Amino acid sequence: MMQTAIDFLYLNEEDMIKAGVMDMNGCIETMEDMLKTMIVGDYVMGGANHNSHGVMISFPDESPFPNMPLNGPDRRFMAMPAYLGGKFDMAGVKWYGSNVANRAKGLPRSILTLMLNDKDTGAPVALMSANILSAYRTGAIPGVGIKYLAKQDSKVVAIDGPGIMNRTLLKACMCVRPQVDTLKIHGRGQASINKFIAFVKDNFPQIKTIEICDTLEAAVKDADIISTATSGTVGSQSYPYFKEEWIKPGALVCLPANGRFDDEFVLNRAKNVVDNIELYKAWDEEIPYPAYETIGILGVRYMDMIHEGKMTVEQIDDLGDILLGKKPGRKDDKEIILYSVGGMPTEDVAWGTIIYRNALEKGIGIKLNLWDKPAMA
Repeated sequence: MMQTAIDFLYLNEEDMIKAGVMDMNGCIETMEDMLKTMIVGDYVMGGANHNSHGVMISFPDESPFPNMPLNGPDRRFMAMPAYLGGKFDMAGVKWYGSNVANRAKGLPRSILTLMLNDKDTGAPVALMSANILSAYRTGAIPGVGIKYLAKQDSKVVAIDGPGIMNRTLLKACMCVRPQVDTLKIHGRGQASINKFIAFVKDNFPQIKTIEICDTLEAAVKDADIISTATSGTVGSQSYPYFKEEWIKPGALVCLPANGRFDDEFVLNRAKNVVDNIELYKAWDEEIPYPAYETIGILGVRYMDMIHEGKMTVEQIDDLGDILLGKKPGRKDDKEIILYSVGGMPTEDVAWGTIIYRNALEKGIGIKLNLWDKPAMA
């Protein structure tokens, strides 16, 4: 007799925490495994190119329909589907709605869920709260870069944009470079700076020096590891701008959000690394040139420069190749490395799969029934 019943596991945010979603060391290890799986091609993301970041619904500036949401800062819905092979062997989709106005309601800007699905039948396997999951995988991907690309004796970290993204990035950094003892912060709002300082004091007593910087230049100077993660804006002139002379020889610059550099520096003196070159090729196909004016991630600028004939793809290293030893990492202690991070649904599927398996092993979560027998089979 065929087994037609379908049950799936529901994990709320408290369940996710119990199942280990805030284990940053584990998340970094998982992201490293994910990148190694992706670089050999054992994955599929959305779109005809199989590498799309996701599918987004944005709203019009005006509408004749009174109930239609209107455009606003970061107001959108997005679905981010992927299949990831290797030890994960799982399909899934992260779904979220985003609206800056949520903060006035005491809610996060984005509210996220992740659905994992059986790769063969498509049946739901788990539905989980994904805000913490997404924040941790977002920090862990730069963490892998810091592990392999930052100088071993790095002591000073500069943070541009003291929000949640840089909070988890710093946590990942401290996992792989625990000797860091100095933090420089550049931010626009005192409230976010104060929250970040409180987070640092609560979690990293080894950081003895915290310096608040009025300018990006002051924050960047003398830093071994730099991360910029400010709120998204459109148009390259609004992106945080880094002059080459500000950047210490040997620094690693992590770019999980908008950032701008002089082309001549990028092309001739920086080492350029991306999390997955195919992601940027997909953006290049999907978004009219110049795509960098819409998506301010540095890897998108690389694609625009290739379009302009200034750059070749051979000037860009994929972190996965570095992890597998196919390409060298840091050349020496003077090399400045720019590391572009685009964000991919494979990251959510990878960390979500590990947390789902942890929950099963520990008996965490609520089993929900889709049906015992489908009424319309």
